[in-house]
Amino acid sequence: METTLMRAVATKDRDSALDGLSLTELPKPQPAENDVVVQVHAAGFLKGEPDWPSTWTDRAGRDRTPSVLGHELSGVVVELGHGTTGLTIGQRVFGLTDWGRNGTLAEYTAVEARNLAPLHVDVDHVTAAAIVMPGLTAWQALFDHGRLQAGQTVLVHGAGGSVGSVGIQLAREAGAHVIATGRKSARDQAGSLGAHEFLDLENERLEDAGEVDVVFDVIGGDILNRSTQLLRPGGTLVTVAEPPTVQPRDGRAIFFVVEPDRAQLTQLATRLREGRLVPLVTDVRPLEEAVKAFTERGRSVIKVV
Repeated sequence: METTLMRAVATKDRDSALDGLSLTELPKPQPAENDVVVQVHAAGFLKGEPDWPSTWTDRAGRDRTPSVLGHELSGVVVELGHGTTGLTIGQRVFGLTDWGRNGTLAEYTAVEARNLAPLHVDVDHVTAAAIVMPGLTAWQALFDHGRLQAGQTVLVHGAGGSVGSVGIQLAREAGAHVIATGRKSARDQAGSLGAHEFLDLENERLEDAGEVDVVFDVIGGDILNRSTQLLRPGGTLVTVAEPPTVQPRDGRAIFFVVEPDRAQLTQLATRLREGRLVPLVTDVRPLEEAVKAFTERGRSVIKVV
């Protein structure tokens, strides 16, 4: 039986990392049990992926190179694995792939069906791919870990970025008072997305934010440490940057890694369709330019799809 090949952005050598990244041909993936194969229409990535151990080994610790990068996708189901239920061939879907398997910077990818959610025809693939990581990260930070409630005050760092901007929108819609932080250039954007207040961290004191119930941090370092002092008794700091080294006096500080979640993806898709949620996308490129987008230095971009 002849092997069907596809184009994919992959890296073969951990030592060379980004220098070893290339657009190459690899066998089209076959679906395992409870998998689907998705024809990828749009994909997203994080530039830190070559630093992740899961990029190089599977869950059993075995080498899995050449590794296809990217974990966010939107596309169409073209094949079902044995026992797969809940999705059908020809269905539009979007979601987050497993960290320890080949990713989405490819023409096709195999992914567990439970990691995907249906995507209505009213939502385009670029928008869907752009919301996956920021949307799930912000949702899980604010509601799963931060337990944010209407009437509470939340401090959202990184207002100018893809994750912080979604956090502002979700927190505002939930009825929270939103204080956003970022560079001066992000002030107008933060206000348009629903932030009630904005702190320019280059020229204003973080401590001027006052007491808050929840902090959502994407920066780490000194900002993370100082933010713990802003929490009201019983408050929660949630970060995706690094494990906290400073604990709040009377509260919680939590570090987490985002996980796939179909129910949350469905909530995000509804908001996209109704115009209640807008992801930030600054660059859309063909697959042929994915290596360049991944390796470019010195450019400040919010989200590349």
